[in-house]
Amino acid sequence: MQESLASHLHERRLGRTLLHTYRDFVDLYDVVPNDRQPRMGPKDDPELERQIEANEGIFEPLLLEPHPDHPGKFRIIDGDRRWTNSRNLVENQKKNQYRKLPAEITDRTLTDDERLRVWIYIHRQRREWDTKEKEMVAYSLVDLVGRASAANILGITVRELDKLVEIYDLSLKLTDLAEPGASITWAREIKSLNKNLLTPSVFDLVIRKVNEKEITNSKDIRKLRQILKDPVAKQEFLSPTGSVESSLRKLDAAPGKKNHGLLGDIEQLSDSLRHYSWTTLAELKGDAQVIRKLDETEKLLRDLKKALGK
Repeated sequence: MQESLASHLHERRLGRTLLHTYRDFVDLYDVVPNDRQPRMGPKDDPELERQIEANEGIFEPLLLEPHPDHPGKFRIIDGDRRWTNSRNLVENQKKNQYRKLPAEITDRTLTDDERLRVWIYIHRQRREWDTKEKEMVAYSLVDLVGRASAANILGITVRELDKLVEIYDLSLKLTDLAEPGASITWAREIKSLNKNLLTPSVFDLVIRKVNEKEITNSKDIRKLRQILKDPVAKQEFLSPTGSVESSLRKLDAAPGKKNHGLLGDIEQLSDSLRHYSWTTLAELKGDAQVIRKLDETEKLLRDLKKALGK
């Protein structure tokens, strides 16, 4: 039996971990979820159920290992959501054709460290890693194995790990977003603000304004970089009726505010011309060179106005 199994084993390297696996079909109820899996939250997904039905089965085999405590059973290394939604189809919709699941099975039970490294390696290749999973996994790993081991498994420094954990922890405080999955994006924007600007009182106010839908776009958080640097705009934002928009208006109205680019150049030209006294202008009256330059400039401004006009 062992010789027969060995002849069907294939090597599969996942990062630093080398697995020996074989392919087979397993019964849904011979599979046990992994209670130390880094992904948190609900795994039920109606869209994934539809994909399983459209594909007439799960599209990627489960990655399993022999269960250490239940002979003849297998524990999930990767594929918990696929297994959960296959079970939903069987139990809720009585579609027993989804009981047989394709699987890739390791020849031995992995260590906790190997299992975590394999799961993370697989998920790092997926789009969801950067969009929502990275911080969640860091937060979960700290709880499972501690900060030092979590950083080692993720291949980052403890300082980088702490930043990911802080972002996820902050995302849990954003409780009333229209799209709950966007809380990580919001948290990343907030944490990107300068710590000197984001005092505890400002931090609490930003969280409240987000949760009470006074700030409705995560991109508006970036505008706080300008607002919080300006005393007048900051005071407006901190006021009971202050908003990002009203604070920006205070910023725009600030004396001595300098514009940049074309607008700044036009303002600079206008300011320079205003500095000439009428006496100086009278002395230049009839100067052919000045008149020619004025004509050229006037033509340029007309062309510019025409190009920018409606």
